[in-house]
Formats: sequence, C-alpha cells, structure tokens
Amino acid sequence: MAVEGGMRCVKILLYVFLLAFCACAVGLIVVGIGAQLVLSQTISQGATPGSVLPVVIIAVGAFLFLVAIVGCCGACKENYCLMITFVIFLSLIVLVEVAAAIAGYVFRDKVMSEFNKDFRQQMKNYPKQNQTALILDRMQENFKCCGAANYTDWETILLEPKGRVPDSCCVNVTQGCGINYNVKEIYTEGCVEKIGFWLRSNVLVVAAAALGIAFVEVLGIVFACCLVKSIQSGYEVM
Repeated sequence: MAVEGGMRCVKILLYVFLLAFCACAVGLIVVGIGAQLVLSQTISQGATPGSVLPVVIIAVGAFLFLVAIVGCCGACKENYCLMITFVIFLSLIVLVEVAAAIAGYVFRDKVMSEFNKDFRQQMKNYPKQNQTALILDRMQENFKCCGAANYTDWETILLEPKGRVPDSCCVNVTQGCGINYNVKEIYTEGCVEKIGFWLRSNVLVVAAAALGIAFVEVLGIVFACCLVKSIQSGYEVM
C-alpha cells in the first residue's frame, strides 16, 4: 500500500536527505583519507589515537554510504524491514560520530605530542632518507617554518657542511641557501607550533561540519521513523 498525503512529502524529503547522506559519506571518506595521508607522513606507524581516528572516519563514511543505499531501497519499495534497518544503523552511526568527536577532543594533546616526537625523529633521519627529506622540506616550505621548536633544532642534526639548515628553511629557496645562512633570511619559527596553530584554527570549521552532518542524520532518522509508522499503518489497514 503506497503512502499518501503528507507522508508522500515526507518520502520525498527523505530522498533529499538520503542524497545528502551520500554527499556526507563521500565527504567523510575524503577527509579521512586526507587526514590519514597527512598523519602517515608525520606520525610513526602504530595503533595510536592519532592514527586510528582517520580510519574511523573513513569507515563511518563508507558505512554511511551503504546505509544510505539501504534507505533508498527501503523508501522506494516502502519496505518496513529495510526502513527499520536504516533507522537502527543510522542511529549507530550518529553514536559513533559523537564518540569519535569526543575522542578527537580528548586526545588532541596526545596527537600533538606524537607529532612533535615524530617530527624530531624524522629530522634525525633527514640526512639518510630522501623520502623523509622531501616530506620535511615540503612541510617547512608550506608552513614557512624551520625545525621542531625553532631553527636551532637543526644544529644537532648531522648535516653537511656542519651548522647548516635545509634549504627549505630559507625565505627565498635557492640551492645552498641554508649554508652560512643569515638568520634574517630563514624562517625561525618551529613547525610543530605553527602546524598546531593551523590545526586549532580549523577546528571550528571541522566542528561545524560535524554538527551539520549530525543534524542532517537526525532529521533523516525522524523522517524515516515517520515513513516507518505510515508503512506500518498501511499494513494494519490491510
């Protein structure tokens, strides 16, 4: 029995929200992959809070996409079981997202501590590993920084000739500009603090996006429950 009247409007709105879920799912996957790529370059391997959170984001995004497909099928066929499944799974996703947000807030200092430790470790590997050198050079150029706390951190690294800094520390990067450098010609601020400031400045944007996604999901749950009730009423009339 097809839904009628106001429930038809609810069904149409549910389709709109399901499309929004798909967009949110793709957005979560992209954000998770991006975060994983950044952290994989700066934090050593291992199951740490910083390395696990991007995986959770990707998993939630993929699961949300599958749940949206279930919701589409349930709404299209007006199938009671599929819609109930959709409501249950979407509710679980909201709970996981809330837990992930709390974990991200709780472990924010832990992530920065890991980043600081691993940045210094990669500085030690700078003379020996070309890939590490490329990553650190890119970070120093992009964030206009030098070293972990400041440029003097490079004094303990065995760079040749002794006492130099990487060319990526220079304001105007040229071959050999880090040799016999003038302090006025290089970035003196450390990368850990500058990157940490950049992360903190973007927290509000991420939080707003997360709240927006959660709001859409909660509305989707409400509309799905209304549709479930209408379907159930149709079965009872029959």
